This record gives sequence, structure tokens and C-alpha cells, in this order.
Amino acid sequence: MKRWFFLICLFIFAYLPSRAQLTIDQSGQRLLIGHMLERYTGPEISDFSTVSSSSAFQPLNSEVPNLGTSPDAIWLRLPVKNNTKQDLDLLLEIAYPLLDEIELYSPNENGTYRSIRLGEHQNFSLRKYKVPNYIFDIHLHCQSEKVFFLRIKSVEQIILPIYLSSERKFMTQMNNDSLLSGIYIGIVFIMAIYNLFLFFSVRDKGYLYYVLYVVCAGITQMGIKGYSFQYLWPNWPYFATKGPIIFGCLSGLSALLFAGSFLQLQKNAPRSKRIITIFIVLFALGTILALINLTQPAFFVMQVTTGIGSLFVLYLSYRIMISGYSPAKYFVYGWTVLLLGSVVFLLKDYGILDYNNFTSNSVQIASVIEMALLSFGLAYSINILKQEKDESQKRELAISLENEQLIREQNTVLEQKVDERTHELKESNASLQTTLAHLKEAQSQLVEAEKMASLGQLTAGVAHEINNPINFVTSNVAPLKRDIKMIWETLDEVERIAFNTDLSDSEKQLQIKKFKDDLDIGYLKTEVDYLLKGMDEGAHRTAEIVKSLRIFSRVDEDTLKFADINEGLTSTMIILNSLINNSIEVEKNLGNLPRIECHAGKLNQVFLNIITNAVYAIDKKFGGNSGGQLCIETGLTADQSAIFVKIADNGIGIPESIRDRIFEPFFTTKDVGEGTGLGMSIAYNTIAKHHGKIIVESEVGEGTAFTLYIPIQQTN
Repeated sequence: MKRWFFLICLFIFAYLPSRAQLTIDQSGQRLLIGHMLERYTGPEISDFSTVSSSSAFQPLNSEVPNLGTSPDAIWLRLPVKNNTKQDLDLLLEIAYPLLDEIELYSPNENGTYRSIRLGEHQNFSLRKYKVPNYIFDIHLHCQSEKVFFLRIKSVEQIILPIYLSSERKFMTQMNNDSLLSGIYIGIVFIMAIYNLFLFFSVRDKGYLYYVLYVVCAGITQMGIKGYSFQYLWPNWPYFATKGPIIFGCLSGLSALLFAGSFLQLQKNAPRSKRIITIFIVLFALGTILALINLTQPAFFVMQVTTGIGSLFVLYLSYRIMISGYSPAKYFVYGWTVLLLGSVVFLLKDYGILDYNNFTSNSVQIASVIEMALLSFGLAYSINILKQEKDESQKRELAISLENEQLIREQNTVLEQKVDERTHELKESNASLQTTLAHLKEAQSQLVEAEKMASLGQLTAGVAHEINNPINFVTSNVAPLKRDIKMIWETLDEVERIAFNTDLSDSEKQLQIKKFKDDLDIGYLKTEVDYLLKGMDEGAHRTAEIVKSLRIFSRVDEDTLKFADINEGLTSTMIILNSLINNSIEVEKNLGNLPRIECHAGKLNQVFLNIITNAVYAIDKKFGGNSGGQLCIETGLTADQSAIFVKIADNGIGIPESIRDRIFEPFFTTKDVGEGTGLGMSIAYNTIAKHHGKIIVESEVGEGTAFTLYIPIQQTN
């Protein structure tokens, strides 16, 4: 029975899964140990003590395990045995710098575990080994065995190229990696600087997009290798996890812009613009997601958009190349090399290709070749543009020579035509000069006619005004002569009586008294005083009219002088007194005005024309009956730099259809024979020469108001 039980136990243990163990037989080695790792496959547990005691570990069986993406932490176990006869101080190297957090649990001598945590969540300066990869110290006694545990967490894809090596082997490998990365960075820097200078020289946007693409692609590759975190932002862990994603999106964005400029998609593939815009929006979305801490969705958007966008741009470049645009071949070759390098890199991550220096650096190698090809393509496109420009200049030169010959021939014909036309123009000019002279003569005659019409109107008014006081004087002359004759007769009778010696004094007095009573000397005295007073008033009235006429005409003032506008308006109203009958009510509101610099006689003519038109409009409306109103108002403007004269009536008004034409020469609404149509034109020109303006307000059936604004002083 004991033998059967022992055989059954051996049979059961033979079929139980065996635990893999890394055995080190000699020192100084560099071992790729990913296939020795065991992954925890049990329920999600974050407690180390529970995980370390669990048996739910399965071997990975891959030299470079690709664990994909996981929102939870991944636990790994690594048993190591020192089979040598000496103590070993080794380095555990995880050669994937993009891990957010990695923690090593290492056993102590007393069986407990201590942890060391590294990752992009902490400043780079806190690392013991100042290299992009994650390095842990491993100490193994001779002929001893230890079990190590790793906890790994990352929002990006988790790939574990993990090595166990001596410090010397590690330093040699890191020097080689740094040398290769340094060469790559140097090439990127040289490409960027060189093409930036070319951009400033030729001012072609393609070079600027190329520089942006090279810089962003270079920083992206540096981020994948961990050098961005080491050299660019070592104290910014927040950006360390997001930098490769952000610059990956910016690299794709600048690549699309460069492709659009280099391939001339606007001309060669205009329908692709919408799809390119979609990719640009997706890259921008990936950048925004990374900045707001949605790193895993941002990484997914960046990867998917980069893959699909790269294939689409390669397809476009191939179509454009076969359509005859020769610079596109450089883009096709460069993009194909880059995609092949990316494929090699991915095949390495998924274990299809071996993990070595070539496969791990395939993207950088392909990127350098692609940058060089694109740079050659830019130079080639510039040469093509230069050749096209030279050919265009040659064509333009030939066309210019043909045009020059044609111009010479045309000049001969044109000179003949010019001579003929010049002769015709001279004849036309002579005719025009004659016509102009006739027009000037006609204009002078019309102006004189207007002046004569105004003079006739003025003369009629003055004659009417002077006739009344003169009649008053002439009618008093005959009674005054009779009364004076009677006075002289009285004096002769008094003298005769006084010198009669036959009469006594009393008789003389009686006869004189009797003669005075018969003559009614008291009435005679009163009548003489009345007649003299009437003649005096008539003479005074005549003198006022003559004075008003002199003020109105200002015949003694041909130059600008300071004059009283109120005085001119008053004289104009006196002259037009006969025109304004008792049926028109005149209201005058004359303000306290300073004397203004003007041609007073010409302004009085303006007042005469406007008031005459106002009286005409009132008579047309009321037909000589009562109800007409004429308002004259003067005053200073708000800024006191000018005066205003407002003449308003309640006549028939001016229709809006002809309001803009009232200042045109020869335009009149009066009947034939009642006006020349030049009065308001002369008024407008007179006010304009005084640097003033006329504002017209009118409403049909309600009346019209003319407001004249005249500066107090005339500027040269």
C-alpha cells in the first residue's frame, strides 16, 4: 500500500505545473529574462502580502513580454538562483522608459520584503542611476535563491524588455544606446536647423512645416527612449507621461500640414482636404485628452489616427506620383521606409522578430532615412519650381519682345491718328472758346437782367415810399402861401393904421383889433404851425428813406468791412414797405449782434431776394387777404463764431420734389414774366463767398424758413 501511495503521489506531482527559475551559472553576463517572468492571474489584489503568498502565477514564456494596456496594476514574479561560488551584485534593468510606475519587492535576510519604486510619477533626479531605463540593484549570495516581485502600472502599452546583467555590461549597453540616440538627435537637429535657414531664404511654407515635423518627431522618439524626461523636463513628472502622446499628436499634425504643402493637395487632390481635416481634428483631440489627464483614450486616439492617417497619406502620395507629379516619389519612398521601420518595431514588440539593437531602433533609423528623403524632395521641388520659373520668364521675354515689336508698329499708326485728332481738337477748341465767350456774355447779360429787375423792384418801392411824404409837403405849400400872404397883409394894415396921424391911440387899437377879428388871426396862426409841422415830417421821412437806400446799397463799400446786419435788415424792410401791405403781419426779433466782416450791400441784396420771395408766397396763399405772417429773427450761434438770420413765412411752401433745385440758375416757380430764376442762385453764391451756408426748411401749405449762417470774421 505504501508503494502504491508513493507512485500515485509521484504521478500527481509530475502533472502539476512546474515553477520556472532563473539560474545564473557565471558572472559578467547580460541576460534577457522576460521568458522567466510569471504573471499573477488571480483576482484583482493590491496587497503585496496576499499576492506574494498566492499560487495564481503563470509563466509568460516570451523573451520580451507584451502585456498590452491595463487600467489595473500588473504583478510579476521572478525567482532567481545564484549557482556560482561567489556573491553577485547585479542590475535588474527594465528597458522601457514609458512605464508610469514600477515597484520591485526584494527579499531581506530575515524573509521580509522591502520595496523600491521608480517611474515617471517622480522627478528624474530621485533615481540612483541617471539613465532613462529603470534600474534596480540585485544582491545574491553564492548558492542562494531569491524570489522577486514586480508591480507595474501604466496607461500606455506595457512592454517588458527586462535584463539581468552586471554593472559593466549594463554601462557598455547604455553607452551604445546613448551613442545611437545621440547620433539620431544630432541628425534631427542638423535637419531642423538647415531647413529652417532654407525657409528664411526661400520663404516656402513647406520648409517650415518640415522643420516642425522633424522637431516634433525627434522629441517623440526621444520621449519613447526616455531622453525627453531625462534632459527636457526632469522635474515635471506630470508631462513625462503625457509628453510622448502630445508630441506624437503634434508630429502627426505637422506631418499632415507638410504633406498638404509638399504634395500640393489643394491642386493635386482637392477632395482629400476634408479627410485631412478630420485627421487634424483627431490629433487635436488626442492632445486635449492628454492635457486633461485622459491619457489612455489619448494614447488610443494617437495610435489609431497615426496608423490610419499614415496609410491614407501614403496612398495619396502614390496616387499623386503616378499622376505625374515627380516630387511625390520622395514622399512615397520616405513614408514607405518610415512605415516599414514602424512595422519592424511593432513586430519586435509582439515577439515575432527578435529584440535586438536593430529592431529596437528601427523607427529611429527609418525616421532618419525618411527625413533625408523628404529634405531631398523639398530641394527637388524647389528646383522644379525654379525651372518652371525660368521657363516662364523665357516665355514672358519672348512675349515681351513680340509686344515690343507690335507696340512700335502701333506707335506709328497712333502718331498719325494723334496728329489727325490733334488737328480736330484744335478746331473743336476754337469753337468751344467762341461758345464759351458767348456763354460768358449771355451770363453777364442775365446777371445784369437780374440786377435790373431787382433795381426796378427797388426803384418802384423807393418811389412809392418817397411819393407819400413829398405829396404831403406839396399839398401844404398852397395853404401855407395863402396864410403867409394874409400875414403880410396884416402887417401892412397894422403899419398903415400905426402911421395914421389922424387917429388917436385908442382908435388905432380899435381898428387893429377889428381887423384881427375880421381876419381870425388866431386860427391863422394855428393853421401855419400845423402846415409847417406836416412839411417838416414829410422832409424827415424822405431823409430816412434816402438814408435807408444808402445803407441798403452800400455804394461806398466795395471791400470787406464790418457792418451791422440788423441795420441792413431794417433798411431792406423800409424799402419793401410798399410791398408789404397791411394784410401781412411782420414780426421782428433782432438779437444783440456784433458787427460782422462782410460785403453789406451784397448781403442786403440776399435779404431783399428772400423777403420778396416770402411776400410772393404769402400773396399766393392768401390773395391779399389778412392772415399772412413774416418773421425775421437774428442771433448768435452756440459757439458765437457766426450769426444767423432766419426769415420765415406761412406761405404756400416749397414741394420736396423741387427743394433741391431752388438754388439752380434759371430755376423758378413764378409765372412767366414774374422772375428770372437767378435771385436765389445769386443769394446762394453770395453766402458761399462769405463762407456761410443756407438751410431751407419747408412744408407745402404751411410755409418756408430760410436760415442764413454767416461767420463773424472772414478767414483768408
